[in-house]
Amino acid sequence: MKRVVVKVGTAILSRPEGGLNRIRIKDLAAELAGLVQIGHGPLLVTSGAIGAGMDAFGWKTRPTVLKDKQAAAAVGQVALMEAYKNAFAPLGQTVAQILLTRADLDDRERYLNIRNTLNALLDRGVIPIINENDTVATQEIKFGDNDTLSALVAAKVDASHLVILTDVDGLLTSTGAEGRLLPEVFQVTPDIEALVQAGTGSTKSVGGMGSKLSAARLAMASGVEVWIASGRKPGIVRDILEGKGVGTRFAPSPDALSARKRWIAFGRKVRGTLVLDDGAVRALLEHKRSLLASGVVRVEGLFNAGDTIALTTVDGRELARGLTSFTAGDLKKIKGRRSTEIEPLLGHPSPAEEQFGFFVAGVPRLARGY
Repeated sequence: MKRVVVKVGTAILSRPEGGLNRIRIKDLAAELAGLVQIGHGPLLVTSGAIGAGMDAFGWKTRPTVLKDKQAAAAVGQVALMEAYKNAFAPLGQTVAQILLTRADLDDRERYLNIRNTLNALLDRGVIPIINENDTVATQEIKFGDNDTLSALVAAKVDASHLVILTDVDGLLTSTGAEGRLLPEVFQVTPDIEALVQAGTGSTKSVGGMGSKLSAARLAMASGVEVWIASGRKPGIVRDILEGKGVGTRFAPSPDALSARKRWIAFGRKVRGTLVLDDGAVRALLEHKRSLLASGVVRVEGLFNAGDTIALTTVDGRELARGLTSFTAGDLKKIKGRRSTEIEPLLGHPSPAEEQFGFFVAGVPRLARGY
């Protein structure tokens, strides 16, 4: 059984004149139910709740005030799930609704419980329909877009494929008629990123090609094959699984991260940043050595011990993420110092080896990561 995460955006689910595109929803339901019939396990990550709520309120543009977004999501989620239920029911296909926020993934126990629930549904032939819980999500606990959510779900259930359906055929070399479809991407390089222009897809959506590229990078690192393809082509998901799909294929990394490293790298919200000097960067990347306080140039953000932090170069390039064993306040005291100076500066012992496991040859690592 192939576990396949399909993400569909607001632009595909909505009609140009307003309202849900129920014909496209029925076509999508038939395609996913067909995958179940041949032994696959599809999961649907859907946008559209706020868009459906906008239609109910008669709003023409996406609200910017948080309470208005939450109100639209509360009304629209009912209409969205009703449309899916009406589309799947005649096919004899059972579906389940799952609403998530970033906070649900920050906690390791809740993260694992979500995975267990999804696995139990898939084992029973149920199609999970997943959306961000916009009704309660604040800026602090939002995924930001459902492209990111779909990549996290794909990593969580060890999916073979993530198919992101949008209103274009895939990643293009440029906008306009002269744009050429890139059929395959093996690594998201700066040149690939340069092809993406910032902007939103429509007045009802939040994600653009930039968010889809970020989601692809995340899923690729988890060993998932990613496709960006047109959601207006009937049977596109099955075509992709059978090797005849049209779109941009992002090859999975041959060195996929372990489940725990995926949680550290992508499942948790980044709470702060350590900016490293050139020597520390070389030690980490070329020699695979520990990160020492002497290599930290700057500490950004407010975070506690156990939070996820990012490690970057001086010019802002992210190298890794890890779980810090120090608070931001303590790190500001010891940055740039030798290991022998740490304990006197902090006024208390460094974290114990048996508690954190960050020690190499008696020297504490500030973070562990991937």
